Amino acid sequence: MDTRRLPYLVEFARHGSMRVVAEVLGTSTSVVSQQIAALARESGAALVEPEGRRSRLTPAGRRLAEHARTILAAVETARLDLDPEAEPRGVVRVAGFATAIRRAVMPTVAALAVSHPGVTLTIREHEPAEAHAMLVADGVDLALTYDYDLAPDALDPDLTASPLWTTAWGLAVPSADVPAPGADTLTVIAAFRDRAWIGNSRNPADEQVLRTLASMAGFRLHTAHEADSLELVEELVVAGLGVGLLPRDRPVRDGVTVVRLTAPGVRQRAYAVTRRGRASWPPVALVLDAIASGRARC
Repeated sequence: MDTRRLPYLVEFARHGSMRVVAEVLGTSTSVVSQQIAALARESGAALVEPEGRRSRLTPAGRRLAEHARTILAAVETARLDLDPEAEPRGVVRVAGFATAIRRAVMPTVAALAVSHPGVTLTIREHEPAEAHAMLVADGVDLALTYDYDLAPDALDPDLTASPLWTTAWGLAVPSADVPAPGADTLTVIAAFRDRAWIGNSRNPADEQVLRTLASMAGFRLHTAHEADSLELVEELVVAGLGVGLLPRDRPVRDGVTVVRLTAPGVRQRAYAVTRRGRASWPPVALVLDAIASGRARC
């Protein structure tokens, strides 16, 4: 089996369209069709079947696509291991959310400047969906992302994620309106059922968590505002314009209280994400180790 044909199958498994695969790989739909047909002959199994006016993978095609991801990752790992530049030297492209950049990436940049000056980092601030898309497109080497236990993210099969840390989040409310101590999560949420709520302008996960909790508390919340900045959420709360989620491990401005949410709790989970096979590239491995070491010291 010619491994050079496997990317065509993997991309078709991701996009489900010969035309889109052709655009992604910079070729024509006829070439995509020919490469997948050649794979079918080499494997001795039908990989694609008609579905109306389009095509879809057969069960054998789906199984081979999964094997193809593993094979391509192994080939990438071998290529990087044999690269004469595979010593910790090179540019590692990082995309991540602001908190992770401040907490994990900035200290790593400073440490590597001393210990491994041949490794440099470029940094881009992006929300998880954006960072994942950049990884899949090979636009970055490492993404620092997050999800919530009440709003788990679905990871592309070509990516691998390693847990970094977990942070408890609470409900940010005006300090004058804090519920009675000991109230459980649904009681706290229900106490603000008639308020406007604040979502995230770049990631729907925050709003998904709030809507889930509101549904459990028996009402439908109204999201009036969206903000990406934690500081702006605080300002909206102080102004009496709404309530929303904030992490509990950071100080907040006067007039804001972040109420603890328990039973159920709300936990944000941070991850280091790479393409399959890319984590073993020495510069990326070095950055991952540095981030992990910094996490252990936190």
